[in-house]
Amino acid sequence: MSSAFRFGGGLFWSDSAQEWSDGARRLESIGYDTLLIGDHFSRQFAPTPAMMAAASATTRLRVGCTVFDNDFRHPAALAKEVATLELGGPRRNMRQSVSPLTWQPRG
Repeated sequence: MSSAFRFGGGLFWSDSAQEWSDGARRLESIGYDTLLIGDHFSRQFAPTPAMMAAASATTRLRVGCTVFDNDFRHPAALAKEVATLELGGPRRNMRQSVSPLTWQPRG
C-alpha cells in the first residue's frame, strides 16, 4: 500500500507578522503540505510561536521544526510548548536532530 507524496517548504524569516502569515498562506495555496522552520541562533524566529502563527493563519498546513537547539531548552519546557501547539489541532511535525554547530560555544 503506498501513501501520498507530500511536500514541505521552509519559511524562516519575515519583516512583519503580516508577511509571515502571508508566506504561510502562500505555501498552503500552492499545494505544500508542511511549513518547516529551524531553531538556530541566526536571523530566524523562535520556532514554537512562529509555528503557532503559521497554523493560525492557515487551514490545513502542517507545521514543524527541522531541529530544536536542545542545549538551550529544558526538555519539559519544550514539551509544554509543543503540546500547546495542539490547541490549533494536530497539525505539527516534530523531529529531533543534532548538529555540531549547535554545540559550538556562543558569546
